[in-house]
Amino acid sequence: MINSSKKKGKSGEALAVKILKKRGCKILEQNFTCPMGEIDIIARQGDTLVFVEVKTRLSSSFGPAKLSVTPAKQKKISLSALFYVSANKLNGCKSRFDVVAVDEKADKPLVEVIENAFECAVQ
Repeated sequence: MINSSKKKGKSGEALAVKILKKRGCKILEQNFTCPMGEIDIIARQGDTLVFVEVKTRLSSSFGPAKLSVTPAKQKKISLSALFYVSANKLNGCKSRFDVVAVDEKADKPLVEVIENAFECAVQ
């Protein structure tokens, strides 16, 4: 049985995919994992590779979802993105890091897409 945290995450990711597609993104990968970590969604929007972190919160007890992508998490996502780019021979491709924050409310989730949410956290 899937625990509520995983279920919440999957629900947020499904909503993020739907919104990203409406914004013209082609989804290339979901839940990409490598030795460095995981990237929730990898998409292409025009000629830009988009690495997306999805954060879903059921309550605001720990603050808004968008603030939970810490510098440590940014570094793991950045390392994973570099691994993906190298493994797929996409060096030189334009890319960015987006965050899709889903704050679940009783009646309707509040979704915020933050393009260029952070720079690559490794050099």
